[in-house]
Amino acid sequence: MTDVTSALAIVVLAAGKGTRMKSDTHKVLHPIAGRPMLDHLLASAEALDPQRRVVVAGHGRDQLEKALQGRADIALQEPQLGTGHAVQMAEQALAGFDGDVLILYGDVPFVRTETMRAMIERLNAPDAPAVVVLGFEPEDTLQYGRVIADHGRILKMVEHKDATEAERACGLCNSGLMAVKGRDLFALLARVGNDNAQGEYYLTDIVNIANADGRICAVTVTDDEHEVQGINSRGELALAERRWQDRRRTQAMVDGATLVAPETVWFSWDTQLGRDVVVEPNVVFGPGVSVADHVVIHAFSHLEGAKVASKADIGPYARLRPGADIREKAKVGNFVEIKNAIMGVGAKANHLSYVGDAEVGAAANLGAGTITCNYNGYFKHKTIIGDRAFIGSNSALIAPVTIGADAIVAAGSAVSRDVAPGELRMVRAEQMVKPGWADQFHDIMRKKKAEKDSSKG
Repeated sequence: MTDVTSALAIVVLAAGKGTRMKSDTHKVLHPIAGRPMLDHLLASAEALDPQRRVVVAGHGRDQLEKALQGRADIALQEPQLGTGHAVQMAEQALAGFDGDVLILYGDVPFVRTETMRAMIERLNAPDAPAVVVLGFEPEDTLQYGRVIADHGRILKMVEHKDATEAERACGLCNSGLMAVKGRDLFALLARVGNDNAQGEYYLTDIVNIANADGRICAVTVTDDEHEVQGINSRGELALAERRWQDRRRTQAMVDGATLVAPETVWFSWDTQLGRDVVVEPNVVFGPGVSVADHVVIHAFSHLEGAKVASKADIGPYARLRPGADIREKAKVGNFVEIKNAIMGVGAKANHLSYVGDAEVGAAANLGAGTITCNYNGYFKHKTIIGDRAFIGSNSALIAPVTIGADAIVAAGSAVSRDVAPGELRMVRAEQMVKPGWADQFHDIMRKKKAEKDSSKG
């Protein structure tokens, strides 16, 4: 393996309008597995510890600046005159940089770190190629540019529209990704012309120019064509999502989780599952979920921004929202929603409850229909429920309120004041009883209905 010690810069091209996506959102900000495709790419590149990061923007620049939040320099390409012209726009941001430059595409988000590293290593090999191109061999070459090569040395790069029939017969295609020394890149780009079918400045022409100078240009080839496929439409976005999900489901099972119906489970990019977790059908993991060992997540549950400790039991039809902290052996049952709340060790909310902005103590039990009333229209308030407290069915706990340990709240209560430990609290209106009232009511109503029906006849 080549010893690579050069500094690294990455240049991500993201200036296209993305018209086929038909969206107000910038193409590279569309999410896959809950993460913008641009961030998937940047995360893979970040493992190489780049010293400089430049994103070339055009349409939607404001959106990119907001999304990046200073993680990369923005270079503006306006107008868009081709890929070569796009990379030229990064020259100022890379002024004085003499290391390796890796050129990536924001709509090609799943290039592996290993593939990027292989390109950099090839660039620093003893034969010192001027340019390294990432090639791939798809089943269908479609409209891809071709890499005409001999034993890894590039003889010619040609766009599909400019290729001869013999060149189009070549199965080695250009992914668009390149690695170039900073000292070579912009000198080569300055010599690129636009005498081609599109009237654009092609990045690929730097290979032909370097070849004409007698320098070596090399190709590395990925063994996975899906790694370098671009995403330009909603259909391609959905296909990329499906492929990502399929890989993640397989990995989850390899790592020791049981997915009862894998094709129905949806993960986010950062979902963490422990060993011996059982995930039943139609479970969705939003971003920010970690699940410990021996947890069961029943069907049709939705989790996002939640932490679930070992041996907890979730669902079916449960919803864990951001800030949900489910402790060991706790139970969150059917049609229960937890938001920004702790369910203590062994605590239970078995059905039909909302628990928001709350702390529920160990072994506490929330009866069916228990609601923490945490919002008054202006501010959120907290509910604290002590260890082993019992909340009867159809109770409303009006925050801020504290229910002490071992306390009991009777069913149907609306509690607005603290309940002391071990206390029984019952808050109900006095029941009014009128014997015979219902019978009289029914008699009157039936008579009126009969009179109405007869008048129609």
